Amino acid sequence: MRLSIRAKLFLTLLLAAVLAVVGTQAFVHWSFLRGLEELAEARAQEHIGRIGDRLAALYARDGDWSQLQQDRRLWLGILFEDARLPPRLRQAFAEPGPWPPDPRMLGTPGADAPGADAPGGNRRPGIMHPQRLLPLRIMLLDVDDAPIYGRAELLDQARRYPLTLDGQRIGSLAVLPGPGISDAAQRRFRERQGAQIWVIALGMLVLAALLALPAAALLTRPVTALQRTARRLATGDYQARAPSAARDELGRLAQDLNALAETLQRNQAARQRWVADIAHELRTPLGLLQANIEALQDGLRRPDAQTLAGLLEDVLRLGRLVDDLNELTRTEPGTPAYHPVPVDLDGLLADLIDGHRARFARAGLRLSYATEGPGPWTLYADPDRLAQLIGNLLNNSLAYTDSGQPVALRLTRARDQLLIRLDDGPPGLPEDALPQLFERLYRVEASRNRRTGGAGLGLAIARNIVEAHGGEISAEHASLGGLGIRIRLPALESASASTAAGPNRDVQRGTADD
Repeated sequence: MRLSIRAKLFLTLLLAAVLAVVGTQAFVHWSFLRGLEELAEARAQEHIGRIGDRLAALYARDGDWSQLQQDRRLWLGILFEDARLPPRLRQAFAEPGPWPPDPRMLGTPGADAPGADAPGGNRRPGIMHPQRLLPLRIMLLDVDDAPIYGRAELLDQARRYPLTLDGQRIGSLAVLPGPGISDAAQRRFRERQGAQIWVIALGMLVLAALLALPAAALLTRPVTALQRTARRLATGDYQARAPSAARDELGRLAQDLNALAETLQRNQAARQRWVADIAHELRTPLGLLQANIEALQDGLRRPDAQTLAGLLEDVLRLGRLVDDLNELTRTEPGTPAYHPVPVDLDGLLADLIDGHRARFARAGLRLSYATEGPGPWTLYADPDRLAQLIGNLLNNSLAYTDSGQPVALRLTRARDQLLIRLDDGPPGLPEDALPQLFERLYRVEASRNRRTGGAGLGLAIARNIVEAHGGEISAEHASLGGLGIRIRLPALESASASTAAGPNRDVQRGTADD
């Protein structure tokens, strides 16, 4: 049987309450019995001390034990000065005989004797059992440990207390162990305690159940809300949100779930825009192809070289769009299309500038490259993807910068980061276009887009490459009057950079020179 969290919490709280009650009662029972024994021992020690003081005073008066040894009633008077005994017992104890007296002398030989335990554990009416009277368990020994009042065969069982007078030992008291609390008394006490424990446990069980049920419901209420929210998200309702007012672990979990819902909602909206944009981009070349083919079928156009060239241009445009979409997918962060190695970024950028210089010169653009500040310029990256990144940015400047304007590429180092800055000349971009430049299929409809022909995926691919390398890319207005691109990439530590950078730079420059 599967139990809900509410049922588990309810049973856990209930079980904890029961264990607490039973454990407390067991401890109270044990400590009470122990306390009774300690109290009896303390009272016995106090009684023994008083008897010792009386005996010491008697010894100081007489100088020995001879008078006490000859007068048994004097001995009994010292022992029972604090006790009230019936005359019958005093007479029995005063009779000559062994000390301590044999219980059979007192008429308590068997189960029928007064004071004996009756069947069922109840004590019969009558006198207290002689062994329970402390004075009847005390023996007196002289300075040589010879019994004055006592039996030698019982001395091994007795606990001795020395008697002193003015620092000199004058004898000792030997006290036989008492019977303690009888088994019958302990049984009666346990039975009473057991009945009380069951009554208290039952009451606590009812009280715990009354408290545990609403407590379990209160604790599981946020879990139920999270479950409902997760179920709505699973069905595609990304507007679902969980209440997150609590400041505990469940509240933080609700906040994380809401953050996930917001991410899913944004991704859904982006996916819908993405599909709509792709459909829009494909519609133009496909529409041109359809119109030209229908014109050929209807005889409105001849299948001459000019018509076929137009059809080929439409097909090529469609192919470029498909290639760009494929490249965008391959450059997504986390894809296996990246093979990072230690790269000398200075050498890589210099080679790329050399390769693009002729194209920029034909377009009437002044392309320059320089490093600012000391290196090293090494980072851990995929050199092919970095070349694709810089190539896309240079192609963007080549396509949109007015003739005769400068295009400047700069490389600097700021602590553990390498900063790439690409600035070009007019025309510039409106302020609201800068945050959207790196979105897929975004194209500015102003003067910088007059010579477009791309699908607006170049900068989106550039962003993917930068983010895949753990960097950041942003756009701003350039001081040259056009667009400024800022890229931050994590640099290698200087200790390993000097050993890893040199060979890589030589290979890249050698390849370019070849």
